[in-house]
Amino acid sequence: MKHPRIDLNCDMGEGFGMWTIGDGVDEEIMPMISSANIATGFHAGDPNIMHRIVRLAKTHGVRIGAHPGFRDLVGFGRRRIMAPADELVNDMIYQLGALREFARLNGLRMQHFKPHGALYMHVAVDEELSRAMIRALQQLEPTLLLMVMDSSITYQVAKEMGQPVVREFYADREYDKSGSIVFTRRVGRLDPQQVAQKVLKACVDGVVRTIEGEEIEIGFDSVCIHSDTPGALDIVKTTRALLDETGVQITPCSEFIH
Repeated sequence: MKHPRIDLNCDMGEGFGMWTIGDGVDEEIMPMISSANIATGFHAGDPNIMHRIVRLAKTHGVRIGAHPGFRDLVGFGRRRIMAPADELVNDMIYQLGALREFARLNGLRMQHFKPHGALYMHVAVDEELSRAMIRALQQLEPTLLLMVMDSSITYQVAKEMGQPVVREFYADREYDKSGSIVFTRRVGRLDPQQVAQKVLKACVDGVVRTIEGEEIEIGFDSVCIHSDTPGALDIVKTTRALLDETGVQITPCSEFIH
């Protein structure tokens, strides 16, 4: 088996005030994952939601990380905003600080940092922004794990700069032959069994089938399932059950990546 131990992460707290993105099943999903990426207010999330999700994670022993996005509540952070690297890094620092205080309030430490949506994809191909973001993290929180795509420029820069990284595999997204996920603003309902089998194949064989119909090798440490994907709860349940059945160990990434 290529990946006998993985982290299982999910984007959480993606609502705003009285509005909820996705099926609103954070409470049901949380006990089945090992790491939670918590929305920090720009693409979704607000102070009350952030505090609630931090406490929920603490109850279930789930490690937490900041999930900063573009300043785009209307577009759920899935619209690219062109801005200088230093401006985007300042936005990310602002969001990191907000969640870090709620973590401190609850006696928790932050485990990881993962940009959201269009910002994640933007950083992945922008060397200047990747370097600026990593420099800021190393000054503020040098032990934070940075979640990246294996095929990204960010991963290459992070290795060069000595930044600890967690490579992600996206259970509920398609891949192209470059090893990058195919970015989409709207994801339809997926077959939970197919998603689970896709994850299992990646864990056992270290490969994923692309939209071009080819199988490519994929390196990863953590599997991500988005809570806003329609039917997310069934996807997480089915995937977790299959991984447990086949002996894949689910462990917070900070326990095996340093």
